[in-house]
Amino acid sequence: MHPASLTNEQLLRQCDLRTDRRSGPGGQHRNKVETAVIVAHRATGILAEASERRSQADNRRVAIFRLRLALAVAYRTPFEVGAKPSELWQSRVHGRRLSVSASSESFPALLAELLDHLQAVSFSLRDSSKHFAVSSTQLIKLLRSHPPALAKVNAYRLAGGLKRLT
Repeated sequence: MHPASLTNEQLLRQCDLRTDRRSGPGGQHRNKVETAVIVAHRATGILAEASERRSQADNRRVAIFRLRLALAVAYRTPFEVGAKPSELWQSRVHGRRLSVSASSESFPALLAELLDHLQAVSFSLRDSSKHFAVSSTQLIKLLRSHPPALAKVNAYRLAGGLKRLT
Protein backbone atom coordinates (compact mmCIF):
# COMPACT_ATOMS: atom_id res chain seq x y z
CA MET A 1 0.00 0.00 0.00
CA HIS A 2 1.29 3.43 -0.90
CA PRO A 3 2.02 5.66 2.13
CA ALA A 4 -0.26 8.39 0.69
CA SER A 5 -3.17 5.92 1.06
CA LEU A 6 -2.65 5.26 4.77
CA THR A 7 -4.79 6.75 7.51
CA ASN A 8 -3.27 9.66 9.44
CA GLU A 9 -2.52 7.37 12.39
CA GLN A 10 -0.82 4.75 10.20
CA LEU A 11 1.20 7.37 8.35
CA LEU A 12 2.30 9.14 11.53
CA ARG A 13 3.63 5.84 12.92
CA GLN A 14 6.10 5.91 10.01
CA CYS A 15 7.06 9.54 10.61
CA ASP A 16 8.92 11.83 12.94
CA LEU A 17 6.95 14.93 13.91
CA ARG A 18 8.41 18.04 15.46
CA THR A 19 7.30 21.56 16.19
CA ASP A 20 9.17 24.82 15.84
CA ARG A 21 8.75 28.58 16.00
CA ARG A 22 8.52 30.66 12.86
CA SER A 23 8.40 34.38 12.25
CA GLY A 24 5.74 36.10 10.20
CA PRO A 25 2.15 37.27 10.61
CA GLY A 26 0.67 36.63 14.01
CA GLY A 27 2.86 38.93 16.07
CA GLN A 28 4.21 38.03 19.46
CA HIS A 29 1.89 35.03 19.85
CA ARG A 30 3.47 33.38 16.84
CA ASN A 31 7.03 33.92 18.07
CA LYS A 32 6.32 32.60 21.59
CA VAL A 33 4.47 29.44 20.64
CA GLU A 34 5.76 26.52 18.60
CA THR A 35 3.02 26.39 15.98
CA ALA A 36 5.10 25.29 12.97
CA VAL A 37 4.89 21.55 12.30
CA ILE A 38 7.49 19.52 10.39
CA VAL A 39 6.70 15.92 9.42
CA ALA A 40 9.44 13.59 8.12
CA HIS A 41 8.69 10.19 6.59
CA ARG A 42 11.47 7.99 8.01
CA ALA A 43 11.60 5.39 5.21
CA THR A 44 11.96 7.92 2.39
CA GLY A 45 13.35 11.02 4.08
CA ILE A 46 10.58 13.12 2.51
CA LEU A 47 9.68 16.20 4.57
CA ALA A 48 6.68 18.48 4.69
CA GLU A 49 5.96 21.44 6.90
CA ALA A 50 3.33 24.04 7.60
CA SER A 51 3.71 27.23 9.58
CA GLU A 52 1.29 29.71 8.06
CA ARG A 53 -1.47 29.25 10.64
CA ARG A 54 -1.43 30.30 14.28
CA SER A 55 -2.82 26.95 15.41
CA GLN A 56 -0.48 23.99 15.78
CA ALA A 57 -3.39 21.61 15.08
CA ASP A 58 -4.18 23.38 11.80
CA ASN A 59 -0.52 23.38 10.80
CA ARG A 60 -0.29 19.67 11.65
CA ARG A 61 -3.25 18.87 9.39
CA VAL A 62 -1.75 20.90 6.53
CA ALA A 63 1.72 19.38 6.99
CA ILE A 64 0.32 15.84 6.86
CA PHE A 65 -1.61 16.65 3.67
CA ARG A 66 1.53 18.15 2.11
CA LEU A 67 3.49 15.05 3.10
CA ARG A 68 0.89 12.86 1.41
CA LEU A 69 1.22 14.93 -1.78
CA ALA A 70 5.02 14.79 -1.67
CA LEU A 71 4.93 11.02 -1.16
CA ALA A 72 2.42 10.61 -3.98
CA VAL A 73 4.78 12.36 -6.40
CA ALA A 74 8.17 11.12 -5.21
CA TYR A 75 7.59 7.56 -3.99
CA ARG A 76 6.56 4.69 -6.27
CA THR A 77 5.15 1.33 -5.21
CA PRO A 78 4.95 -1.73 -7.46
CA PHE A 79 1.74 -1.91 -9.46
CA GLU A 80 0.36 -5.15 -10.86
CA VAL A 81 -0.88 -4.17 -14.32
CA GLY A 82 -3.75 -6.71 -14.29
CA ALA A 83 -5.08 -5.55 -10.90
CA LYS A 84 -8.33 -3.61 -10.65
CA PRO A 85 -8.36 0.05 -9.62
CA SER A 86 -8.77 0.57 -5.88
CA GLU A 87 -12.20 0.88 -4.32
CA LEU A 88 -11.42 4.54 -3.67
CA TRP A 89 -10.71 5.13 -7.35
CA GLN A 90 -13.84 3.24 -8.42
CA SER A 91 -15.97 5.26 -6.00
CA ARG A 92 -14.75 8.50 -7.62
CA VAL A 93 -15.51 7.50 -11.25
CA HIS A 94 -18.94 8.30 -12.66
CA GLY A 95 -19.53 7.84 -16.40
CA ARG A 96 -15.83 8.02 -17.42
CA ARG A 97 -15.40 11.17 -15.32
CA LEU A 98 -13.27 11.41 -12.23
CA SER A 99 -14.76 13.42 -9.38
CA VAL A 100 -12.12 14.71 -6.95
CA SER A 101 -10.87 18.08 -5.78
CA ALA A 102 -7.17 18.80 -5.26
CA SER A 103 -7.99 19.76 -1.67
CA SER A 104 -9.82 16.49 -0.96
CA GLU A 105 -8.29 14.16 1.63
CA SER A 106 -8.39 11.36 -0.97
CA PHE A 107 -6.56 13.35 -3.67
CA PRO A 108 -2.99 12.22 -2.73
CA ALA A 109 -4.01 8.54 -2.69
CA LEU A 110 -5.65 8.81 -6.11
CA LEU A 111 -2.66 10.69 -7.50
CA ALA A 112 -0.24 8.06 -6.13
CA GLU A 113 -2.28 5.24 -7.66
CA LEU A 114 -2.31 6.98 -11.05
CA LEU A 115 1.45 7.66 -10.95
CA ASP A 116 2.19 4.06 -9.91
CA HIS A 117 0.10 2.77 -12.82
CA LEU A 118 1.60 5.22 -15.30
CA GLN A 119 5.07 4.04 -14.36
CA ALA A 120 3.99 0.39 -14.75
CA VAL A 121 2.75 1.07 -18.32
CA SER A 122 5.71 3.23 -19.37
CA PHE A 123 3.68 6.44 -18.96
CA SER A 124 1.12 5.51 -21.61
CA LEU A 125 -1.88 7.71 -20.98
CA ARG A 126 -4.05 5.53 -23.21
CA ASP A 127 -3.29 2.39 -21.17
CA SER A 128 -3.97 4.19 -17.89
CA SER A 129 -7.24 5.69 -19.13
CA LYS A 130 -8.43 2.20 -20.11
CA HIS A 131 -7.37 0.77 -16.76
CA PHE A 132 -9.08 3.47 -14.71
CA ALA A 133 -12.15 3.65 -17.00
CA VAL A 134 -11.87 7.41 -17.49
CA SER A 135 -10.90 9.55 -20.44
CA SER A 136 -7.28 10.60 -20.88
CA THR A 137 -8.50 14.18 -20.45
CA GLN A 138 -9.64 13.30 -16.92
CA LEU A 139 -6.19 11.91 -16.11
CA ILE A 140 -4.48 15.03 -17.45
CA LYS A 141 -6.87 17.17 -15.42
CA LEU A 142 -5.92 15.21 -12.29
CA LEU A 143 -2.21 15.68 -13.02
CA ARG A 144 -2.69 19.40 -13.70
CA SER A 145 -4.27 19.76 -10.27
CA HIS A 146 -0.81 19.19 -8.79
CA PRO A 147 1.88 20.76 -11.04
CA PRO A 148 4.82 18.80 -9.51
CA ALA A 149 3.08 15.55 -10.56
CA LEU A 150 2.54 16.81 -14.12
CA ALA A 151 6.18 17.94 -14.31
CA LYS A 152 7.40 14.52 -13.15
CA VAL A 153 5.21 12.66 -15.65
CA ASN A 154 6.35 14.96 -18.45
CA ALA A 155 10.01 14.39 -17.57
CA TYR A 156 9.52 10.61 -17.78
CA ARG A 157 7.48 10.89 -20.98
CA LEU A 158 10.12 13.02 -22.69
CA ALA A 159 12.88 10.64 -21.59
CA GLY A 160 10.87 7.76 -23.10
CA GLY A 161 10.32 9.56 -26.41
CA LEU A 162 6.66 10.41 -25.75
CA LYS A 163 4.98 13.79 -26.18
CA ARG A 164 4.71 16.19 -23.30
CA LEU A 165 1.28 16.48 -21.66
CA THR A 166 -0.15 19.99 -21.51
